[in-house]
Amino acid sequence: MVKDLEKTLWATADKLRNNMDAAEYKHIVLGLIFLKYISDSFKELHTKLSQDEYSDAEDKDEYLAENVFYVPPTARWEYLQNERAKLPTIGKDLDDAMDAIEKDNPNLKGVLPKDYARPALDKKRLGELIDLIGNIGFNEPGQNSKDLLGRVYEYFLGMFADAEGKRGGQFYTPESIVKLLVEMLEPYNGRIYDGCCGSGGMFVQSEKFLEVHGGKIGDIAVYGQESNPTTYKLAKMNLAIRGIDAKIELGDTFHSDRHKDLQVDYAIMNPPFNISDYGAESLQDSHLWKYGVPPSGNANYAWLQLVLNKLSPSGTAGIVLANGSMTSNSGGENEIRKNMILDGVVDCMVALPTQLFFNTQIPACLWFLARNRTNGKYRNRKGEILFIDARKSGALVSRKNKAFTDEDIFKIADVYHQWKRNDGKYEDIQGFCKSATIKEVEDNNFVLTPGRYVGTEDVEDDGISFEDKIAVISENLKLHFEHSIQLQERIKQNLKKVGIEL
Repeated sequence: MVKDLEKTLWATADKLRNNMDAAEYKHIVLGLIFLKYISDSFKELHTKLSQDEYSDAEDKDEYLAENVFYVPPTARWEYLQNERAKLPTIGKDLDDAMDAIEKDNPNLKGVLPKDYARPALDKKRLGELIDLIGNIGFNEPGQNSKDLLGRVYEYFLGMFADAEGKRGGQFYTPESIVKLLVEMLEPYNGRIYDGCCGSGGMFVQSEKFLEVHGGKIGDIAVYGQESNPTTYKLAKMNLAIRGIDAKIELGDTFHSDRHKDLQVDYAIMNPPFNISDYGAESLQDSHLWKYGVPPSGNANYAWLQLVLNKLSPSGTAGIVLANGSMTSNSGGENEIRKNMILDGVVDCMVALPTQLFFNTQIPACLWFLARNRTNGKYRNRKGEILFIDARKSGALVSRKNKAFTDEDIFKIADVYHQWKRNDGKYEDIQGFCKSATIKEVEDNNFVLTPGRYVGTEDVEDDGISFEDKIAVISENLKLHFEHSIQLQERIKQNLKKVGIEL
């Protein structure tokens, strides 16, 4: 039911886009969904306070105490939809509303979109979009309007990423990849960090994980950084709409780390693949490079070491990188990889299927790192690395994209958990997973490609012997050859009839 609602809303909103670029339209739509969300939250508490003779429903501190944004009268959704949406001045009204909200809520300063009054934006379509978003949740039995708005915001982020293609990947990691990372890391409590957090999907999925497993969002503290100012704003709105109190900072993580002394229990990241312009020249003497100075032409091993530096003594991390990171020998990356493996910080490697990402066809993998694999929480795994080949997992969700199913995610995560636990029931599965010793990895020149270790998948015995299969193939080839000779002979005869000799 909710999925149908999401699809219908998207189809209608996309139709209203007309000829506008998806990258621009994204901020218009998501800004309105955010405004509707905080208005609904405000209205709910405002109604409650209005019924309490000892409370002042217009006292901003009342809302601050309940972690609800105060929305001034001219910015409230009912006023904008019922009294302003059909007027040609609706663009300016929305810009003024966003300004007013930022003034009354300093932690939103500079976050909300304020470009609704621009002449190129069709004000009639804008009014129709307000009506569309204004009706979210009202006709859905058993659904909370605010929860629905959160889901719609997240769904729209994914659809905009798809619509933008390559650029869309800069702010969005597909949900099923994030879900797999979170299910494998199991962030029940503690500090969570993402140094290139995009629109905040890793944190949203961590919150969902807690809900499913009976935890509370207050059990985790969220820290993030994003270098793109536009994406940073999307993250701030996305987390606010979920009620996640996150410390998200704007800036380049390598050159202006806003969480410099932070030590976290979990790091979950999807940095841009293979970037060469990360300012490596000014980082040559960085304290981050415990395992070796990464090459200036590729940041993959810079990200891996930055993540390790952020982990507490018992911290764990999951990071998405291009497949080349598992085998590269250029710029000393093989030495860095070797040093990491021998120091025992590489815990698990997962090869991903193709077509999971909106923005790239580069094959990708997941690295799972752990600062201390002998800390007693799980069994001592320092002499081993788990390899999982998930390239055959996933199902098509569109003509060009795949996603992991819930069954895929459970299967992969469960193998990892069983392998880690003292009482785990782990077994190698030919073609899928293998617990390899460090000696085996060394014998393979410290290459971390799962396919190198798991072998080929066992084929179910069909009851036909190898000799019989060879005999059948030989017979088929013989018949095919004889048929070809006969066909050539007929062609020669037909050509001869019309006076052509070969």
